[in-house]
Amino acid sequence: MRGKEALRFSVLGPVRVWRDGTLLPSGSPQQRAVLAGLLLYPERTATTPQLIRAVWGDDPPAMAAAALRTYASRLRKILGRDVLVSERGGYTLRIEPDALDRGRAERLVDEAARAGRQGDRGRVGELLEAAVALWDGEPLAGIPGPFAENQRNHLTNWRLELIEQRLELDLEDGAHAGVVSELTALTAEHPLREPLRELLMLALYRSGRQAEALGVYADLRRLLADELGVEPDRRLSDLRQRILAADPGLSLPTAPEAVDAEVPVPRLLPPGIRDFTGRDAFVQDLTDSLVSQARASVMAISSVAGLGGVGKTALAVRIAHKAREHFLDGQLYADLRGNNKNPAEPSAVLGGFLRALGTADSAIPDSLAEQGALYRSLLEGRRVLVLLDNARDADQVQALLPRTMGCAALVTSRRRLIGLPDAYLVNLDVMAPEEALELFASIVGEQRATAERKAALDVVAACGFLPLAIRIIASRLAARPRWTIESVATSLTDERRRLDELQADDLAIRAVFEVGYRQLEPAQARAFRLLGLPDGPDISPAAASAALDLPRDDTKDLLESLVDASQLESTAPGRYRHHDLMRLYARECAERDEQPPSECESAMSRLLDFYLATAKTVYATDRPDDRLIEHLEPTAVPGLPMRNRREAHNWLYDEAPSLLAHVHRSAGRNTLRRAVDLLLASRDLAESGTHGQAYTAAAEAACEAARAMSDTRAEVRARVCLSHAHVAAGRFEEADRQAAAAMAGCVIVDDPLSAGLVSNQQGIVALYRNRHGDAQDHFQQAIGAFRRNGDRSGEASALCDIARAQLAMGDPRSAVRSAERGLDILRTLRAGLRVGNALYALGMALTARSQHERAAEVLLEAVDIFRGARHPFWEGMTRFRLAEAHLAADRPARAVSAAERALGLLGEVGGDWRRANVLTVLGKGLAGIGQTARAHACWTEALSTYRELASPETEEVTRLLATPLGLAQ
Repeated sequence: MRGKEALRFSVLGPVRVWRDGTLLPSGSPQQRAVLAGLLLYPERTATTPQLIRAVWGDDPPAMAAAALRTYASRLRKILGRDVLVSERGGYTLRIEPDALDRGRAERLVDEAARAGRQGDRGRVGELLEAAVALWDGEPLAGIPGPFAENQRNHLTNWRLELIEQRLELDLEDGAHAGVVSELTALTAEHPLREPLRELLMLALYRSGRQAEALGVYADLRRLLADELGVEPDRRLSDLRQRILAADPGLSLPTAPEAVDAEVPVPRLLPPGIRDFTGRDAFVQDLTDSLVSQARASVMAISSVAGLGGVGKTALAVRIAHKAREHFLDGQLYADLRGNNKNPAEPSAVLGGFLRALGTADSAIPDSLAEQGALYRSLLEGRRVLVLLDNARDADQVQALLPRTMGCAALVTSRRRLIGLPDAYLVNLDVMAPEEALELFASIVGEQRATAERKAALDVVAACGFLPLAIRIIASRLAARPRWTIESVATSLTDERRRLDELQADDLAIRAVFEVGYRQLEPAQARAFRLLGLPDGPDISPAAASAALDLPRDDTKDLLESLVDASQLESTAPGRYRHHDLMRLYARECAERDEQPPSECESAMSRLLDFYLATAKTVYATDRPDDRLIEHLEPTAVPGLPMRNRREAHNWLYDEAPSLLAHVHRSAGRNTLRRAVDLLLASRDLAESGTHGQAYTAAAEAACEAARAMSDTRAEVRARVCLSHAHVAAGRFEEADRQAAAAMAGCVIVDDPLSAGLVSNQQGIVALYRNRHGDAQDHFQQAIGAFRRNGDRSGEASALCDIARAQLAMGDPRSAVRSAERGLDILRTLRAGLRVGNALYALGMALTARSQHERAAEVLLEAVDIFRGARHPFWEGMTRFRLAEAHLAADRPARAVSAAERALGLLGEVGGDWRRANVLTVLGKGLAGIGQTARAHACWTEALSTYRELASPETEEVTRLLATPLGLAQ
């Protein structure tokens, strides 16, 4: 066949045909209509009357049959005679289903259905998204005839149904905030489609936007009455009532709780813990693994590892009891005492197993090899479960594995037993908060825990959700009925005393941790101690290398060995951490065992140097000609190199929690200036949303430390950082106070860097506080300071800021010129994020100059820069300005889409005032597309915020709400 396999056809858009990727001519609209009719009858004959009716309807021209033969002949020349053939008074296209985009879409939808039946929800969403992506505009675009029109409607509706299915999945997975923008655009495009309105109402309600959700219903009801004279579907009216009643059932669906089966008493297994709670997923997973392998007559080995006190033995016993009925020939158990100085000898354990299996003492061989051979021969043909608890290492258990079909072994150890062949390895983590609370309540009493639920949550959190710690503290409370849970929660807030509190009778967390610590090699023990000192949630191998003063390859090996020993956790590839209580114990060990004592201080200083040196590199990568890093403190430890901006941004945001936590710890006399400079070099984090609050707290700590130590230079720089963070959060009054205090200190300290930074920061604050003349003056002063310092990047940024002041003062022409001058400089300097800021200012000025198309282009370029830099604050603000530009150009649907995206991005950063700004613009766009009830809901929320803040925008929103139908723009 001539190129049959290389042919590709499309109907989910214009009707087209390709061979080997080359688009082929497909003729006139009527000829393409014939091709469409053939394509929609794949692998079966389309008769001549069918094709005539498809192209010309019920009143064809007299020469329709002749014309059809002509079109078929031309198509045969294009496609090949072996592809388009004449059969039984008609024509057939012999192509594979995947040669047609509709066929590929059908296959993807079928695969999605199979994935749904298998419970793979993520795969379902991916397949539906791939299917929808096959549409390329309007189906059968430009094709005449009633058949094409019917098929066009069918394919359009099918696409919408697939989108709705995918959006339903997103809502079930908790992505309600992310789908509002898409649903808003879809309802504007298909205003009468009720399933989309239903999904939008639910998404808005789950996003905390109840008034808007009700507005969606009101808009639809009005539209249906006007257009069709009908009421909304019953499902929608029911949903409205449920929203009004705040029905708890509208919250995110939760998985049903598993109900534990009755656990019978095993033969040689130890009794299960009476109040065992949680761990449902692990219990079911490991039980299924053991049982399924046993049914298949294959020996199964499951290994459970984890830190001391995490509940490995309790879990393993639980699993063994649940799986017991599938191993009717017996269950064996041994405590291998792997954490003791004298662990159990395999020979002694095998002797006990052989006796349990009916072997007389006199028949038990002396050698381990002979014992193993007898053991396996006795298990042959039987189904026996062997539970080996508290193994020291893989070597200790090798001889104890049954290694016969139908048997299974379950092994627990603090170490990861990677030496076990074909083992199913599980690393047991701490409990989920609700599981931990359930365990706590089962010991202290449900009524008591419920009465002080918040305090109970505080207690289990202070225990790090570690089961043993929870049992200890709950047992103390159970024995002291007059104690309040709140009093215990308060006692656990003191980290230096927490381990002392976690002991009861012969149980103590410190003793459990001590067992594991004493088994470490000297290098491991040193790393364990020192890596407990940083306050961050985790640490990377590169940062650990700096703290330990070791080569990075050696550090990585050391970290992995600590993970294998369950003394560290690997939370993700390249990230390591101590459990919270283990960290406190590691710090105790550092104070007790570290020689010399200064080693701890040196390790933390090296870590600070590493963070500062790398942050400098990140800053320089994004702003190659910026002078800031020349004025920062020197470092003795090198940082990481950065190959490009994306790598630099990723490092900064990935490392942010640990970096900012270390700033807190480093606000001391010998490290303060480096800590403050680290904040300066990582100012982008203040606007990141996720890390903004932590950045503010770190800046406050640094500022207070600098003031206490009378270090004016450090205080000025810290206040600049703090003011910057307050601006990002919308706290303009506090930002103003910090900027003024920084200026007061700047007057008495000789710091060229601070001179420009402080003036520029004062200008930014004045701009937001509507003191536009003051803002312009401050920016002019900043330009002078930056020029004296030879900082062209700072000068260009101040020019763009001046553009915003000029715009606010009613001079958009000058604003455009200033922004363009700043942008030209920053492009020359390849200044990364600052180019985005310049584009932002220019886009605003162009909108004011009614240059709407260019404004949109400029703002979209800025969006790309901010999104690539993982900067949600500025991406959100730029999308807000883009919405304004679309409104000015009378494109309300695009304005709604941009405003919704802005609202989602600014959800965690920007403050209430900025949210109200976006809601105001969103309401204008919604009014423009006829969704007036929802527009009023947006304006009502914005008005409430403006009144609370006493903002001048109150007047505009009040006017909008007073306008009939809210149609003012």
